[in-house]
Amino acid sequence: MTTVISSGAELIANCLKTQGVEVVFGIVGIPVVEVAEACVAAGIRFIGFRNEQSAAYAASVYGYLSGRPGVCLSVGGPGVVHALAGLLNSKINCWPMVLLSGSSETDQVERGAFQELDQVEACKPYCKYAARPTSLEQLPFIVEKAFRTALYGRPGAAYVDLPADFIQYPIRNKQVMEDIQVPKVPNAPKAMADLDDLNKAVALLKNARHPLIVVGKGASYARAEKEVLGLIEKTKCPFLPTPMGKGVVSDSHPLCVSAARSKALKEADVVLLIGARLNWILHYGHTPRWNAHVRFIQIDISPEEIGNNRNDTLPLLGDIQLVVKQLTQSIDSLSKKNDSYVSGLLEKAKQNVEKTRLSGEQGSDKDILSYQSAFGVIKHLLPKEDVVYISEGANTMDIGRSFFDVHQPRHRIDAGTGATMGVGMGYAIAAQSYYGPPKRVVSIVGDSAFGFSAMELETAIRSKLPLLIIVINNNGIYHGLDDSEYNASLNNGTLPTTALLPETRYEMISQACGGKGWLVKDKVELRKALKEALDSKDQTCVINVLIAPGGRKKLAFAWQQKTEKAKL
Repeated sequence: MTTVISSGAELIANCLKTQGVEVVFGIVGIPVVEVAEACVAAGIRFIGFRNEQSAAYAASVYGYLSGRPGVCLSVGGPGVVHALAGLLNSKINCWPMVLLSGSSETDQVERGAFQELDQVEACKPYCKYAARPTSLEQLPFIVEKAFRTALYGRPGAAYVDLPADFIQYPIRNKQVMEDIQVPKVPNAPKAMADLDDLNKAVALLKNARHPLIVVGKGASYARAEKEVLGLIEKTKCPFLPTPMGKGVVSDSHPLCVSAARSKALKEADVVLLIGARLNWILHYGHTPRWNAHVRFIQIDISPEEIGNNRNDTLPLLGDIQLVVKQLTQSIDSLSKKNDSYVSGLLEKAKQNVEKTRLSGEQGSDKDILSYQSAFGVIKHLLPKEDVVYISEGANTMDIGRSFFDVHQPRHRIDAGTGATMGVGMGYAIAAQSYYGPPKRVVSIVGDSAFGFSAMELETAIRSKLPLLIIVINNNGIYHGLDDSEYNASLNNGTLPTTALLPETRYEMISQACGGKGWLVKDKVELRKALKEALDSKDQTCVINVLIAPGGRKKLAFAWQQKTEKAKL
């Protein structure tokens, strides 16, 4: 059936429909209201947010989950500036995203037009591609190129400027879509690794005494779970997932040494990085966290990434699925692998898992909760499958990582490479929109992190998304003060910069917007609230979990440890 286009807004919507877009996240206003309405008329779901930051975060993570660029729609000027956070998030996490923003009419540029900003230049530092079409006829090509560039090679962000007069432009001759439309961008082409590099990697692995596989979120994005599992099963090599690499291979796999992370890093002599980078999350590949003589083999789609922080890295450039298949087919066994090394890692992991379990059982049913005792209750009651975890907040995220097992790929999303606070609600909305029922998105976030985007509860409730938000509330950033400490600090004029109001009633925001909310202070109340929330399968729920504030403790973050400078 021929689609007749009567306006620029309809042309934009049909360009998105052609590219396979099913949902657009954003905020409408002049001049993009017509674009959003045209999207809805074309069968594309529009989820209207309360802040462009959260909408852009949602689009970025939707790209990660779906494997196709997520789309955000915003107004111009300040709307674009707010959405830059999502572009940056996509850039540093390597997720495909396209931002579309309204802009000044073409004949009003440089005249002080409404919300005027050189948006293409503002977005360029965070994008692989940013453009403003010179005519309405050029717009389909610009949109296609934005999608193609965001998706191909190392994924990232792209920006398309939408002049207000183009949006409102009536197409009087009723041009049919085929006259000015371009085809859908096919999935990115895939490449195998160079055979010489592959043979070197196989030799390095076969001669390793302490081999280790590190599974990053790049493997998750590449949907390489089957291939990675096949390699692990064939080589019997221990593996360590990065925080968002959890679930590519189940945390319950007998060769998972996630719970013995420090020991694994310190002892490994040859490390295969699968979709993981030697950045701060992996301590740059240097001592003291790593063995001084470790060698790295890196599977990555980007040549520019190979050698970052370690110029002796052996490259395996190509698509993760294909390259891991190559490795699996080329390697028989890790003949020199030291069995005591593997058994030592597994024993250490077993000990640490038991310590974590016991820490979750600490305290009586009526004692004030801690991170550990709260997580112990939550873990016991949550289903083992079909839970998508959103994790945000420094201590909440760091401690929670060791508590909650992930058995499916792309089922744990956290602050990521940017350690970005404020992503939680956008991520949760995007994840529930992508997965739908029967999967349940459970967002376990710190009170400070939740505050960045708490008003998006109204977005979730209006969109009828059954999110479960668990706020771990310790009255502060990292840690806060109890009532008496807070009041004493106020009187003395020494309130810590990390302090937030004690016992803020976050659950009432949900209730005020038509959702459900619970305030809990001990294990009994937490169990009751969580059971009721899990039974509320069609409503957004917030459980406000009050835990011990922590007082004036020294701030520390386990990931941020100094490394020795690289020796030339």
